[in-house]
Amino acid sequence: MMQVFDHTSKVGDIVTQFPQASDLFKAYRIDFCCGGNRPLGEVISEKNLNEEEILKQLNEGYEQKISEGQKQHNWTQAPYSEIIRHIIHKHHAYLYQELPQLSPYVTKVFRVHGISHPELVEIHRLFHELKTELEQHSMKEEEVVFPLILAYEHNPGAESLQNLKNGIDELQNEHDHAGDILKRMREVTEDYKLPEGACMTYQMTFKRLQEIESDLFEHIHLENNILFKRVLADIHEQ
Repeated sequence: MMQVFDHTSKVGDIVTQFPQASDLFKAYRIDFCCGGNRPLGEVISEKNLNEEEILKQLNEGYEQKISEGQKQHNWTQAPYSEIIRHIIHKHHAYLYQELPQLSPYVTKVFRVHGISHPELVEIHRLFHELKTELEQHSMKEEEVVFPLILAYEHNPGAESLQNLKNGIDELQNEHDHAGDILKRMREVTEDYKLPEGACMTYQMTFKRLQEIESDLFEHIHLENNILFKRVLADIHEQ
């Protein structure tokens, strides 16, 4: 078995090289977006997980993909404009549609079941805080930071680089806060554990909250660990 990844490999770099690793990390609750700069061994130790087993699954999975000749889209080599277009059309479009659609269901579950399940009070508050922040965050990316990145791509001079760096720093801080909200939502629901006899609306709401979390992990990983990382590295070379 090839040993591509070890305990020193950074979590975000693993997912960049082997996107299917995101499924494994989700199963083990390993943060590969906001926590992408951490060495895998450090995270495994903190969570008291089996390092040998996780590395075995990662390296065997990667070897299988290579042997099958399945090509991965290499975002580390893609133009900035292609990455931005993908983020807007896939991840932003999903959030703009799903967040307002899910909001009334979160409210309904809270109103109907909040007395017997007080954790739903916190879920209602956290979801709507997340919704507001993500909507504003996505618009800031599309209207301010992404245009600066595209301008830099077409004319990589030193002009406005500080504004671009400041904008990226602000977005990454907002990513961290969104990640904290997602972690708190998992904590208060005990990993979205459904109560006995949960109605279909309750089940559907928890399922869609987890789908938002999953999409955000991929979304933030693509920005923090690929797009922004590349842009900042280019800026530092100026």
